[in-house]
Amino acid sequence: MDIGKVGIWTFTLGLRPAKQAQELAAEIEALGYSTIWMPGGDALVTSALILSATKRINVATGIASVWSRDATTMAAGQAILAEAFPDRFLLGIGVSHAPVVAMLGHTYEKPYTRMREYLDGMDRAFLMTPKPAIPPTRVLAALGPKMIRLAAERAAGAHPYFTTPEHTRFARQIMGPGPILAPEQAVVLEADPSRARQIARGYMHIYLGLENYTNMLRRLGFGDDDFRNGGSDRLVDAVVAWGDGDAIARRVQEHHAAGADHVCIQVISADGRAAPLQEWRELAPALGVKP
Repeated sequence: MDIGKVGIWTFTLGLRPAKQAQELAAEIEALGYSTIWMPGGDALVTSALILSATKRINVATGIASVWSRDATTMAAGQAILAEAFPDRFLLGIGVSHAPVVAMLGHTYEKPYTRMREYLDGMDRAFLMTPKPAIPPTRVLAALGPKMIRLAAERAAGAHPYFTTPEHTRFARQIMGPGPILAPEQAVVLEADPSRARQIARGYMHIYLGLENYTNMLRRLGFGDDDFRNGGSDRLVDAVVAWGDGDAIARRVQEHHAAGADHVCIQVISADGRAAPLQEWRELAPALGVKP
């Protein structure tokens, strides 16, 4: 599956009424971005809405939780979308985080085992769905070495979130040259360092409270001092790219140089807008995205 070099990662489509979400997705497609990544909610239903309102752009889930659907239901939903929209739907699945899983009424334990067994369940699922002409594609949310290796062995690759180019290099070394590596990159279009870091810290706050991310960052050399007070300047600058379009493009290029096949940018806006259309427009030419 060709997901292109640069995509958009956004919460907004799942938060808007269907017609608004479809119109916005059509605008993203018109700008020339190759893939839209959507998290949370009922990502498969939202994917169907977006795919039906666009013509060529790929749609990926980033990430559909393995705790929100059983393996057979997930496999069936993936198969239906893959048949209806050949080579345009990419299923990203992950084990999520302990606090989120608790909210769903489950106990978060042995996430690696959970994922491995879930993939087994998907692979052996008996499906009463049309058979896709092109086999469905999946990637895994993967941060640590075991999950990254599993993503290479049991999926088409990995979709790491809240990471750095150094993590991209780490993941590529583990996976080898073949599998897809598609990291998310948060960006702030703001040239003033103090203002840019303030905006970035607002975004980073919730993630620095989740062990999966802090454990990953510790492997990259960050420590307790970096996690205090919203994140050290060193950590903020590593996780969130900020500056003008050229500065954002340089960070994306760093990911590609480190082994990424695709980078999906998540724009963090100063006013908290969920749909930063102006920033997507401004970044497109800097990132080499063409209609």
